[in-house]
Amino acid sequence: MAKVEHPLNALNAYLPDGAFEPVVALINQYKVHLTVTKARKSVLGDYRHAFQGANHKISVNGNLNKYEFLITLLHELAHLLCFEQNRNRVDAHGKEWKSIYGQLLVQFIHQGIFPDDIKKALSKTLLNPAATANGETKLLLVLRKYNEEKKVGVVLVAHIAEGTLFESLHGKIFRRGKKRRILIECVEVVTGHVYSFSALTEVKLVNGA
Repeated sequence: MAKVEHPLNALNAYLPDGAFEPVVALINQYKVHLTVTKARKSVLGDYRHAFQGANHKISVNGNLNKYEFLITLLHELAHLLCFEQNRNRVDAHGKEWKSIYGQLLVQFIHQGIFPDDIKKALSKTLLNPAATANGETKLLLVLRKYNEEKKVGVVLVAHIAEGTLFESLHGKIFRRGKKRRILIECVEVVTGHVYSFSALTEVKLVNGA
C-alpha cells in the first residue's frame, strides 16, 4: 500500500484545533516516525516499536475526520508509552495499556479539544477501552457525524429503523432486524438467511423504504 510521508507542519491539517502542539510534543519526545496512510479496511492505525536503532513507527489512516484521527493517534501512542514502560512483559491491550490510553484521553479532553457529544462518548470509553479503535462502536457512531464528506444515498445500519429494507454495497437486499449486543441481525430477503451486521456498515435504502 502506498504511503505518504508528512512533515510535522502538514500534520496540523489532520488534527482538530488545539491538538497540534501537544501531539507534536509527544512525537518529538518519543522520536516517533509518523506516517499518514491511505484508507485501510481492517485498521485505523498501527504501531511498531523501536528496534535496532530505528524509531518508533505509527501509522494513521488519512481519510479519518480530525477527531477520529486524533483519537486513533492517541490509541497508538498509548501502545508506544506502554512499551516504553513495560516492554513486552504485559498484554498489548491489558490494564497497563488501558490506563495509559485513558490518561492520554483525559489530557486532551481537559484541553477542550472535543465537542460535548464526543466527550460524553469518550467518558464511557475511559471505563474500559476496546482493543481496537474499530471496536468502539458507540464512539465511532458519534465520531462519524463529523465526517466532512457525506456519501450521497449511503446510511449506516445503526441509523435504519427495524423492519426497513436496505441494499448492501454488494447488491443484496436485507431487512433490518434486532440489535444483538454490538451486532445487528438482518435477514436476506431472497434466501431468508440471517446475517450479523456491524452498526457501522454502510448500505443503501431500498426505494420507498
